Amino acid sequence: MGRGLEFVRALRRLWRHQLFRRLLAVRIATQASDGILQVGMASYLLFSPQTQTSAWAIVGVLAITLLPFSVLGPFVSGALDRWNRRQVILIADAARIGLALVLAGLVVVGTDRAWAMAAFYVTVLLAMSINRFVMAGMSAALPHTVDEDEYLVASSVMPTVGPAGVIVGAGTAFAIRALVGPVLGATTADMLIFVACALGFAVSVVLALRIPRPSLGPDARELAQAVGRGVGWVARDVLSGLGDALRHLAERRPAALGLVTIGLQRIGYGIVTVGAILVYRNTFYAVDEADAAIAALGLWLGATGAGFVLSAVVTPFVTARIGLRRWVVLLLAAGAVVQALPGSIFTQPTLVVAGFLLGISSQSLKICVDTLVQAHVDDEFKGRVFVVYDMVFNTTQVLAAVLAALLLPASGVSLPVFLGVAVVFALVAVLFAVRSRRIGPELFERGTGDLHPDSVEEPVGR
Repeated sequence: MGRGLEFVRALRRLWRHQLFRRLLAVRIATQASDGILQVGMASYLLFSPQTQTSAWAIVGVLAITLLPFSVLGPFVSGALDRWNRRQVILIADAARIGLALVLAGLVVVGTDRAWAMAAFYVTVLLAMSINRFVMAGMSAALPHTVDEDEYLVASSVMPTVGPAGVIVGAGTAFAIRALVGPVLGATTADMLIFVACALGFAVSVVLALRIPRPSLGPDARELAQAVGRGVGWVARDVLSGLGDALRHLAERRPAALGLVTIGLQRIGYGIVTVGAILVYRNTFYAVDEADAAIAALGLWLGATGAGFVLSAVVTPFVTARIGLRRWVVLLLAAGAVVQALPGSIFTQPTLVVAGFLLGISSQSLKICVDTLVQAHVDDEFKGRVFVVYDMVFNTTQVLAAVLAALLLPASGVSLPVFLGVAVVFALVAVLFAVRSRRIGPELFERGTGDLHPDSVEEPVGR
């Protein structure tokens, strides 16, 4: 409760800045539209009444959703040091209005032909890639909206409030599919989802127009620093920075072990997620029961999300009593048990329970790794290390989907694979326990006094 009041006080402190309020409104609208876009893409590609969902289709969805964050993210900063950031946000979201309407048109026309499906994938990829400029532009603009001594507070508030838009957007898209699909058909519902997405981006554009053009930078100092830095220089600087981050992590072993641990855990968790989608779509329901399947999967996702939320309450409480290192080992071990039972029993109630418990385990682990990175990485390296963290977090999920496509049948039902994930979680628990003991158990408790997800810098795209 105390931390919640601290968050409210921080938001009230920042609320007096008109520019901050307007930028926050743009971020919420943009991320709500992103949520609609992502659910619309998944709904159309994975829950068509005419076809079964394949694991390779899920790979495509995850790759389009996650890889632009990791591949483009590190390289956009150079452009944002030169271009007017208000205009970047405005033009990018204006372009995405058109892209969302193109997707709506493709849904109506149909993507049975190869060129139409290719156009659908390319359009979604463009829309998700443009997102990197919008999000990076808002991050770069944030210092221009608050006082200098408030930037750290704003940096913790913005990643907490902004993603609320994703939840609103995703909920809107699920509601459209659930309400419209049974009445007018899945095609009409999917088309309306992309129309709603276009309207969301239009709202973002209108809100961005309320921000004075020069107010978000770059200012004269930032422009002066960018002079003479060509594209090649930026690329070399980014790659050099990533190399520096990796070398720094080699010297900060608790943070490095945390990144390895969460990368391995995300592979197992990603396989379970792909398996659950296949089971709900292809086993629990017939091919023509897409609307019922997506509604049931929404319950599983809701339970997982509830686990994510609860982790923010559970993790600070438990770490204060048993320590971060023991909590990480316990989380991984508990994840192994939950994945074996009930997570390997293929009924809807057992999978919902497992989704909830694995949601707590997965998100609690993320909070702990965030804390390890914050506590052990020097300030001048944190930005670059979090880029590495972002890349690890996203690319391992895509790798997990590829492995699931290779290992799982179309039904998603495979007891050996699901039990194998439980074994992976157990082995990662042993790895972390042994390596952390060798590094020094006391080092893993540094920085846990302020453990709370709102106080941790959120890697972009997660």
